[in-house]
Amino acid sequence: MSSGVIVGVVLIAVLLSTGGQSVDAKAAMIAAGCTYKDVPPLPPKNDPHDTTTGYHADVPTLTTSTKGLWSTNPPSGGAHYGAWAVWGFYKTPVNPRQVVHNEEHGGVIIWWGPKVPSSTVQQLQGFYNQQPDGVFGTPYASLGNKIALTAWTGDPQTYYHTSYGTGHIAICSSFNQKAFAAFRSAFRGKGPEGIPLSADEPGMGPSTS
Repeated sequence: MSSGVIVGVVLIAVLLSTGGQSVDAKAAMIAAGCTYKDVPPLPPKNDPHDTTTGYHADVPTLTTSTKGLWSTNPPSGGAHYGAWAVWGFYKTPVNPRQVVHNEEHGGVIIWWGPKVPSSTVQQLQGFYNQQPDGVFGTPYASLGNKIALTAWTGDPQTYYHTSYGTGHIAICSSFNQKAFAAFRSAFRGKGPEGIPLSADEPGMGPSTS
């Protein structure tokens, strides 16, 4: 068997595996009473083929308007600032323009609204502490009393060439360990840039990893 055929077989196996995990995550989230969607990110507006900065060209500053840049709320992929946020679990909101970059690196993001009880936020932090590599937590004002999980997956070999990957978003009214773990297992470390989880450890950021 030629090397090209072997690579093709491996790639198909990876894609089938990812698809199966997506189905499992969706089933788990729906069983927990959450909503779930797989949504392609909106394509880059200014540099669609990543000739210089790709998605970064759409968000040159941390105050750039994001209107029309994201296909979900909170964002599950797409345009983002050039520097990602330092990996961690935060009690004050982190700029989502940066957090989308963490998604591109394979992060599963935990978002929650200001009306989510502090006891639930403690549960979310406990979930984060179980496996913190490639997981990120931040409040998000427009969620109100809801919790969201997001991730962005894709194939590094086709990213910017034929695909911008797929965003995944679940919105829940409460924490559910089984469902949240299924989402984390399905999507963590599978960002479209192929960044390894070893580069997504707590405390790592643009100047530390």
